[in-house]
Amino acid sequence: MVWNTAPLAQSADARSEDGGSSDLAKQAQNPVADLISVPFQNNLNFRVGPHKQQQDILNIQPVIPIKLNEDWNLITRWILPVVSQPPLTVTGDREFGLGDLNPTFFLSPSKPTHGIIWGIGPTFLVPTATNEALGAQKWGAGPAAVALTTHGPWVVGVLVNQLWSFEGGPQAVNQTTIQPFVNYNFSGGWYLTTSPIATANWEAKPQDRWTVPVGGGFGRVFKIGKQPVNMQLAAYYNVVRPTEGPDWQLRAQVQLLFPK
Repeated sequence: MVWNTAPLAQSADARSEDGGSSDLAKQAQNPVADLISVPFQNNLNFRVGPHKQQQDILNIQPVIPIKLNEDWNLITRWILPVVSQPPLTVTGDREFGLGDLNPTFFLSPSKPTHGIIWGIGPTFLVPTATNEALGAQKWGAGPAAVALTTHGPWVVGVLVNQLWSFEGGPQAVNQTTIQPFVNYNFSGGWYLTTSPIATANWEAKPQDRWTVPVGGGFGRVFKIGKQPVNMQLAAYYNVVRPTEGPDWQLRAQVQLLFPK
């Protein structure tokens, strides 16, 4: 690393780059931003299943906005999990492969509505799992919505969706996902973040229905060569969880950004 020996006063170019990183971080934190990005989000879950082993889920999550006209955008978000699953029964084996594909399409206005950025649309479940232990083996669909606001260094919002299965294997899907997010941005692209993903499996027994995590972490937007990258590390503890659900989750993300 080469340290800068210039005077303490920043140049105009340095200040511009500094502000640009912070602005790009806010865009990366907006699920319906007009910004192409490809996040690779790795979730390492601890003490899963009857043998209390680790589960690893790498979510490949490209986001591609489509400009419909001057007033509206269609934000397409795709989630394809790559899963290393510990045994879910006492006599089972670890499985590795693809999970079910989850595309979502948000119709979002190009300008905020009274300071609120929002999007609404359908989400789908596509049975792409390579093993029955890695997915529901069913088609599904339901509504999804996101709303957020930005104020100074803050980006605050929530993303929710509901999935119901309607065709396929015997395992029914009826799941709600709620993801609040709060980010505080510093200069230089650094930020603090909390973005827990709470889920409710309405097909499970009442005591095993909810997963509710708390926690957070930090991240930074910077460039590798000419490529803007958003990197993040966070940890979450599940204060409510199913009997054989994970205690902790370590989340690491590398997000490639393609600003216009």
